[in-house]
Amino acid sequence: IRSKTNVTANVLDASPELQAIGAFCIGTNQVDLAAAATLGIPVFNAPFSNTRSVVELVIAEIIALARHLTDKNAGMHAGAWDKSAKGAHEVRGRTLGIVGYGNIGSQLSVVAEALGMRVYFYDVADKLALGNARRCETLDELLEVAETVSLHVDGRPGNAGLFGAEQFAMMRHRSLFLNLCRGFVVDHEALREHLLSGHIAGAALDVFADEPKSAGDPFTTSLQGLPNVILTPHIGGSTEEAQTDIGRFVAGKLRDYADSGHTTMSVNLPQVQTESRAAGRSRLLHVHQNVPGVLATVNGLLANAHVNIEGQVLSTRGELGYVITDV
Repeated sequence: IRSKTNVTANVLDASPELQAIGAFCIGTNQVDLAAAATLGIPVFNAPFSNTRSVVELVIAEIIALARHLTDKNAGMHAGAWDKSAKGAHEVRGRTLGIVGYGNIGSQLSVVAEALGMRVYFYDVADKLALGNARRCETLDELLEVAETVSLHVDGRPGNAGLFGAEQFAMMRHRSLFLNLCRGFVVDHEALREHLLSGHIAGAALDVFADEPKSAGDPFTTSLQGLPNVILTPHIGGSTEEAQTDIGRFVAGKLRDYADSGHTTMSVNLPQVQTESRAAGRSRLLHVHQNVPGVLATVNGLLANAHVNIEGQVLSTRGELGYVITDV
């Protein structure tokens, strides 16, 4: 599946032969992960494959906004020669605030530092700072120092409305704002007001709360027509390199599960990896409630049936356990 295909509990109940789900994207909020786990169905995604593509777009948009390239480009196409340095800035030496320090946020941190930017980040989880990046204890602390703010949080429901009028008001005067993570985390009306007032100097958005279902469908937002605002149609990870890597990565995970029962990097089941199944052996996969005595019971049943166990690997995750047994 891709990011707009919803696999609900009803879909899972209607698919008794379903063995695994591959999400050829980063997010998995379109899948009922708990329901899939209860049915013993692992879900795999591609958490790293398009990271670099998103980071490069963020860097490109920061530079474009800082240099007013959108205005200059429009002027040139209209026949206006505006050769002026007014309002144009280098990104070197400026402060970038990253909200969400996961795979994308942390790599953005490294690339931004390579350009000479000072990096601050905020994340609800305790993350290791890379390079010279500095961790902020609160979002408010980050907004006080950042001249450019870039959002890279995940799609959990708790992030809805994360950035609104209060947060925009706390940002530094004439700062830049970017959102390339989830559309529902930002109040676009509040952003529009701060852009029109001049408090926010420029913005770039790649994601929106209501996006067209397919190419060619009409799209509207209150941010259309505003100067120094870059709008892109959810293409942060849409490069040929990223799509190729996503295809190979997720397909590989589905192959490994089908061939060997491996659940490494599954987002909803315990992660188990062992040696490939040897000739002459059978492999049993068992997902169960994580309570004491299950493994002993399973092995007792095998012993009573005179089945010899050649190898066994167990892992647990929350309320679930998963064991691979070679017999």
